[in-house]
Amino acid sequence: MAAQPNDMSGPLVVGVRPNQHGEVLQAAAALARKLGVALVCAYVDEASYLVEWDPHRAAHRLSLHPEKDDDDVRTLTGQLTSALTQALEGQAVEWSLRTLAGDPSRALGRLAADCAASMIIVGTPERGLGHRFSEMLNGSIAAWLSHHQPCPVLVVPDPS
Repeated sequence: MAAQPNDMSGPLVVGVRPNQHGEVLQAAAALARKLGVALVCAYVDEASYLVEWDPHRAAHRLSLHPEKDDDDVRTLTGQLTSALTQALEGQAVEWSLRTLAGDPSRALGRLAADCAASMIIVGTPERGLGHRFSEMLNGSIAAWLSHHQPCPVLVVPDPS
């Protein structure tokens, strides 16, 4: 069941990635704490694509790079879990980490719909020519979400 407009009882979905600026997670944790809701952190593996979506089981995915195996994803997930544990220590907020596959915008949107999220929280893209070029080709995650999601989208700017 999807959250009703103004119903802020669902969890907050926050997009996370390695070496992301800390303000995204801090803003998400503070808001989750104030609303008394859980935080669902989501990392999207763009090197994989979604084969089947079943919200009650792990996503079935195939790698775009067959030479990469699940150990790489498990290692990255472990590193993210450690970083999130450290960053959220003492925040008094319940949180979990989900690893998704495919296009980040659509993956975050599917997760938000599945868990009846109150809000989706993302950061601004990393600085640099490579990231700007990628955004030009693939589009902005925040822009896509704000145009296609029924729940609010909070974009946390990079402080630098």
